[in-house]
Amino acid sequence: MQHATIEVNGQRLHAASQGDGAHLLLFVHGFPEFWYAWHAQLEAFGNQYRAVAPDMRGYNLSSKPGDVRDYRAKHLVEDLRQLIAHFDAERVTVVAHDWGGAVAWNLAAQHPDVLDRLVIINAPHPVTFARELQHNPAQQLASQYMNLFRSEKAERVLSENNYRRLYDMTLGAWGQRTTVTDADKQAYFAAWAQPGALTGALNYYRSSPFYPPGGQETAAPVQLDAKQFFVKVPTLVIWGEADQALLPGNLDGLERHVADLRVVRVPDASHWIVHEQPALVNELIRNFIAEKG
Repeated sequence: MQHATIEVNGQRLHAASQGDGAHLLLFVHGFPEFWYAWHAQLEAFGNQYRAVAPDMRGYNLSSKPGDVRDYRAKHLVEDLRQLIAHFDAERVTVVAHDWGGAVAWNLAAQHPDVLDRLVIINAPHPVTFARELQHNPAQQLASQYMNLFRSEKAERVLSENNYRRLYDMTLGAWGQRTTVTDADKQAYFAAWAQPGALTGALNYYRSSPFYPPGGQETAAPVQLDAKQFFVKVPTLVIWGEADQALLPGNLDGLERHVADLRVVRVPDASHWIVHEQPALVNELIRNFIAEKG
């Protein structure tokens, strides 16, 4: 496995990679992870493809700009667009989870020419998520954590007792379904402890117009032009239906916003399906890439 720092969009993005194929597989993590979330995928696909997993801006070893506005979607999308251009690949498949998926939905809608296929794992499309936050009380309740993450006390709450809450919601949660090694624990604790990394990760929430009612701020309804978020790129959505934060209602009507869509629901998987069922995730990705057209 190779590690490099790549300068894109005025940022320095650390990335791990394996393989040197002409087909780029770009794996994009969510909160509160980093490139290591995809280490099993880098190993699985690196023998046939160029598999790359960056630390998104604000995370681990990548740049951590101090202004909340630097974490708006337009900047995150441009980071990925320039990162893809850096590798100058013949074909590009983006695989993205959680916040990485939110950015990838926007990338595919705004720059369909830069990728051939899109794989989304438990990350709602912006239009369906806006609808669910406005009209689905169950999703509003499930998203209350976002108001904590937007607050000034978030860093203190999430870092106290040696990052106990972050541990419980990540390694602790998926450890109920699979093995979490000492190497996994050491890697995550080291990434969270990087100076400024926790604030950088939380700034994704603070910069976003998406959050549920019930916090100190008034959650104004997000008005989106569905045409601007229409995805023409062939898309596979893998969804662990036991996700307690992002409910399956986010899939309702998704076909109206994606021209070429496949959805695989996994009833016995949670938000952390990448860790819980990596063999299944890898198989679904591999089969989707192999499809003609």
